[in-house]
Amino acid sequence: MTPSSDSATASAASAGAQEAPFPKRLSTRIVVLSTVALALVLAMISGTLWLSWQLEGGGAAINDAGSLRMRANAVAIALWEARTGQPSQVEAQMRQLDETLRELRDGDSARPLFLPADAGIHAQFERVAAAWNETLRPAALSELAASGGEPSRYIGLLPGFVDEANSLVSLIERENARKTAWLRISQVALAALSCVGTMAIVYLLYQWFVAPVQRLQDGLARIEAREFDTRLPVETYDEFGHLTQGFNRMVAELQALYQDLAERVDAKTAQLAAQNRELATLYEMAAFLNTPGSAESLCHDFLTRVMREFDADGGTVRVVSPDDGNLHLLVSAGMPESITRAEQCMPAADCACGSATAEAPVVFGLMAQPGARAAGSGHSGECSHGGAFTQRCLKAGFVSVAVSAIVAQNETLGTFSLHFRREREVPPSGVQLLQTLGRHLGVALMNRRLVALGRQLAVSEERNLVAQGLHDSIAQGLSFLKMQVHLLDGAAQQGDLDEIREIVPLLAGGVEESYDDVRELLLNFRTKLGPGKLRLAVEDTVARFRRQSDAELTLDYRDEDGPPLPPDQQLQVLFVLQEALSNARKHAEALHVQVSVVNARDFRLTIEDDGVGYDPADIASRGESHVGFHIMHERARRLAAVLTLQSTPGRGARVELVLPAASRMAA
Repeated sequence: MTPSSDSATASAASAGAQEAPFPKRLSTRIVVLSTVALALVLAMISGTLWLSWQLEGGGAAINDAGSLRMRANAVAIALWEARTGQPSQVEAQMRQLDETLRELRDGDSARPLFLPADAGIHAQFERVAAAWNETLRPAALSELAASGGEPSRYIGLLPGFVDEANSLVSLIERENARKTAWLRISQVALAALSCVGTMAIVYLLYQWFVAPVQRLQDGLARIEAREFDTRLPVETYDEFGHLTQGFNRMVAELQALYQDLAERVDAKTAQLAAQNRELATLYEMAAFLNTPGSAESLCHDFLTRVMREFDADGGTVRVVSPDDGNLHLLVSAGMPESITRAEQCMPAADCACGSATAEAPVVFGLMAQPGARAAGSGHSGECSHGGAFTQRCLKAGFVSVAVSAIVAQNETLGTFSLHFRREREVPPSGVQLLQTLGRHLGVALMNRRLVALGRQLAVSEERNLVAQGLHDSIAQGLSFLKMQVHLLDGAAQQGDLDEIREIVPLLAGGVEESYDDVRELLLNFRTKLGPGKLRLAVEDTVARFRRQSDAELTLDYRDEDGPPLPPDQQLQVLFVLQEALSNARKHAEALHVQVSVVNARDFRLTIEDDGVGYDPADIASRGESHVGFHIMHERARRLAAVLTLQSTPGRGARVELVLPAASRMAA
């Protein structure tokens, strides 16, 4: 707000305050206006009610005054009736007339009944009362006492009384007519007052409320049109005056804010654009690092992308050797051959690239002048160590270097560096981006290490199972054949043909059994199952057992409400079945074998035979030396299943594998 506008607003406000004819607060104005209007309306209504009450009482007085004539005539009729000998009603009629005069004199507020407050009317009423009490009533009594003559005297006086009563009625009617005129005038005045009051209230409300609101609306419209120099005059010091002052203050603040709003918007837009670029880089890098490939190709593509993002002229990726702790150059880009050849492997302390930590990247200035500093955050400044490294970089034309650690799970796997041929200022956001990229690359490298270790572990476990299988089958057969060959050699040296004839069939049977074991192992190693193929594999295994053994085998395979097993779990179940049937064929000497497979909520495999059985205590004491049982236990652990081995010497054996629903994987 300019000084001229401030002075204009202040002068307008003071002038408006001096000219304001009403109290300052709108609430006070409204209370005063409402009180005055209510008082006027109540006064007019009270006047009309009073006039109506007067007219009602005067109308009752007219009726009773008119009834005086009727009552006087009724007395005359009663006197005539008394002369003819009929029952006399004179006294009753006279009492009614007296009662009417009394009510007119005293009035009756309940009806209402009263004479108008006019001296002429009251004087005329007294004349009527005097005419009755002093002349007409005594005449009637005297006529009644005479009882036989005509009421000539009473009848002669009656017209004068009637005239006086007529005069009283006329006076009351004139007074009521005057009050009726006043009632009409007051009603017209009330209607006029209502119209004028309504117009006055509407005008005042318009001035007090509508006009200030319209001024504020006009001001808002001008603000929407970006006329921020708009100021409203403060004409009063009421609520709208305070609101107008607040409006002016708000507009002044908006004007001050709008002056540098464009600069703020540009700065914020640039900041958001930089953040969007960083987010896009992180998203692209995260998606790229999850793609398969060797560590070298992964790091090379990573380095190329980071160099393009930071406009670097060269870069390297180095990994820490777990054996000697030295930095090994894995990939490089844009670096002279002299540097890459000289820095293939070097201690971390001899290279500036080894100074980066997991907490923050390092930005080094390689300028030889004292006091030269590099921009950035984290550890920055002159390169105070790695002199040979500095000389090589300066000789290659690089001026500054940014180094960030490659970190995964708080373990530093290596570093990557960006080399610039000009002085480069890396903002804090760029330093943070370097740190985040280093963590992403560390996670990708660590995942590849874990995948390689997982493959090695799987191969090792499978080799262990293969060795156990060879030991349990072929090794025992070869041991038997070796012993028979030794016996054969001894018999040949002694020339014992009978013993030779006995040994040769044993050798042939041993070779055939070893051959069958080799074929069975090769078949197991080549077995691959797809979803829903377990039943066919079980049936093939059962058929092979029937061909190799004289025992009778019964298969009960039931698919109930259980989902199909995935191929990995199917293969382990099949290996357990093959191992159990192999043990039954080689050692059980069974006549009957029963295999049951139930695929319900829990998967259950059961193999029972009626062979010679074994002693569980003896098997337990032998530990892992019984390779077949050990292999089945290992495969059950792989499945997270429960394996139960039951046997009694001479009563057969039972193998049960139960895979709970919680351990089943989706097919």
